[in-house]
Amino acid sequence: MSVAPSNPVVITGLGILCPVGIGVSAVWEAMLAGRSGVARITHFDPSPFTVQIAGEVKDFDPSNLAPAKEVRRMDRCTQLTLAAAVQAMDDAGLSRDSVDPEKTGIVIGSAAGGIQTLLEQHKVFLERGARRLSPFFIQNMLVDSAAGQVAISLGLQGPNMAVVSACATGTQAIGEAAELIRRGDAEVVLAGGAEAPIHPLIVAGFGVMNALAKNNEQPERASSPFTRRRDGFVLSEGAAVVVLETLEHAQARGAHIYAEVGGYSATNDAYDMAAVPEDGLMAAQAMRRAVRRAGLDPEGIDYINTHGTSTPLNDSAETRAIKAVFGEYAYRLAVSSTKSMTGHMMGASGAVETVVCALAIRDQIVPPTINLDDPDPECDLDYVPNVARRTPVRATLSNSFGLGGHNASIVLKQLPGG
Repeated sequence: MSVAPSNPVVITGLGILCPVGIGVSAVWEAMLAGRSGVARITHFDPSPFTVQIAGEVKDFDPSNLAPAKEVRRMDRCTQLTLAAAVQAMDDAGLSRDSVDPEKTGIVIGSAAGGIQTLLEQHKVFLERGARRLSPFFIQNMLVDSAAGQVAISLGLQGPNMAVVSACATGTQAIGEAAELIRRGDAEVVLAGGAEAPIHPLIVAGFGVMNALAKNNEQPERASSPFTRRRDGFVLSEGAAVVVLETLEHAQARGAHIYAEVGGYSATNDAYDMAAVPEDGLMAAQAMRRAVRRAGLDPEGIDYINTHGTSTPLNDSAETRAIKAVFGEYAYRLAVSSTKSMTGHMMGASGAVETVVCALAIRDQIVPPTINLDDPDPECDLDYVPNVARRTPVRATLSNSFGLGGHNASIVLKQLPGG
């Protein structure tokens, strides 16, 4: 067993917006109640499309984030990110005046960044010509726009970057942010992921890949990880940001600590841009290394928040990978997919699910996998079917896997005496 890092990094603030709610309290209450956030698309008329459902962030009002003119210039992905970052800072009891701006960093990623801005401005270009493009087009389409805007809005001048690794982005952003703190480049970092991909072209693109769930009649049942009837993921939007800081810094200011970031690892399948290998070999390696770097044996993990997208190959491959790492203990682990409720938020998912793991440790309760009424015999672990479960949660593992073969796993640990 490896020794855990001697300079612990802890989570002291959470911010989240996703299809089941806005804010930690609303999201957590909905997840523990097993409520789905998937519904018919309202961002555009989905009638011409085979897939007409998605996970939208409902009742989101960005008007209080900045002056109205500035808010209008931001892509929706940036708006969601900034809202999550402000929530996380407030939750951590921090403000731009209470941190050293040069020692406060940002690592916030996205798979597609300002894709809404890109596609809207492309339409303007084709229909109205180059002179009618917005002068803010380029700066708002970039993947790092959200991280940059958070820095500007909060006055944070430390290291600032955007991680891009498709659907592994959110987990990698938090993991890399923890490493940034450990090497001494910052004492506080805002880290997470965001995505706003619900646009006709993106829905159509995933549709022709045959990647999306098609249950338009019962959208709340469309995301059904680990079942025999699963037929694809539900495209969703959202954002989550966590505040990371050194344990010393957090204790010195009397901060509430949710959990320690115990271990993190990333690998690549080097197999296919879209498909995952059936053996889940490198996904297993990411899990194994993250657990080892947390200073734990496999039996030290109490809960796994799976990637669990509801796609046929992914769910079975992840199940095999978990068994490869945990052996017989895999059958005694609580394992669930909160994507059964949120759908798949791409680059935001890993960050949202890290928030879930922090809350599971805080409250000693595991959220369920809903819609698990017809389990796939190949998926035979304890997926916490349909109802949340109170159980000791001392350490969690969260998995995120992405197009391009990206794999990322992160371990959160309860602090001693926590």
